[in-house]
Amino acid sequence: MRGRSQAPQRSVSCAATAPPRLRLAPPPPPAMSLRFSANVSWLFPELRALPARLEAAAAAGFGAAEAAWPAGCPAEELRAAAERAGVRIVLLNTPPGDQEAGEMGLAAVPGRQAAFRQGLATAVQYAKAVGCGSLQTPACGATALTRSLGADPTLIHLMAGRVPLGTDRAAVAGEMETTFIENLRYAAGLLAQEDMIGLVEPINNRITDPRYYLNTPQQGKADISPQSLLEGRRRDLFHCQIMDGNLTSPIPSLGHIQIAQVPGRHEPDSPGELNFPYIFELLESLGYTGYVGCEYAPKGDTMEGLGWLRTYWESRGLQHGGTNKAAE
Repeated sequence: MRGRSQAPQRSVSCAATAPPRLRLAPPPPPAMSLRFSANVSWLFPELRALPARLEAAAAAGFGAAEAAWPAGCPAEELRAAAERAGVRIVLLNTPPGDQEAGEMGLAAVPGRQAAFRQGLATAVQYAKAVGCGSLQTPACGATALTRSLGADPTLIHLMAGRVPLGTDRAAVAGEMETTFIENLRYAAGLLAQEDMIGLVEPINNRITDPRYYLNTPQQGKADISPQSLLEGRRRDLFHCQIMDGNLTSPIPSLGHIQIAQVPGRHEPDSPGELNFPYIFELLESLGYTGYVGCEYAPKGDTMEGLGWLRTYWESRGLQHGGTNKAAE
């Protein structure tokens, strides 16, 4: 570190001089704060329709939302609700496949490559129709850089899927990995043409889904190679704590983060294993600029359970909704 140079000595005069002009320091830049998105497939279960949940998310102060595959809700209806509410939709899943047959994603399922590609094309068209990533209003706690860009990339979660019924995981692991990488390569090319980003997410097989193919962060890292997706990991801290712990080491490489307390999968401030105030401070210190998705099951009324988020905003000098008080 360079030493400071000494200011030159000046003679002092008793003659009257004009008072020095005050030089005001520029205002400090807005403090880095996290941006939160409401997962409306989980939050506000007291409301049945997704458009109503979007409006409730806006009333709670969210400027962004995400959802699983919004089956049964026309894209035009969801877009109109987002525009009315002033919320941007930042993430959608690919279609799950035949849920009556037990499917929950298709990207790693052998023999379902054509269905995966069709579902991916459907998800891309739906995201474009909804206006994913487009700026309707400043997002929660958005940085000055993000506001100047005006839009976030559209994120598409490429659901890996389950080990087929009646088969042994170890026996089909190699074939599923080959299928998964093949589909990721295809998705990478298609999404790059649309300026979208594909994400993969490990889902724990100890509590949530015993048959899900992609279940550890290490497996996800191995399957995302330069030949498939360069920047596409989504980390749900709920699943990763159950499977692995060590939540913080891969943060710089993540494209999206989701939160829920462990093991109950409720609000971040509910009793559990994770210290979310520490995690939030760490994300800030690392300069994480993606969204933090709120994907948890509210213990009661969703709005009443958002006290943790209001506390976060207040502790950062932010208004309800994450806008900077100084900016206001």
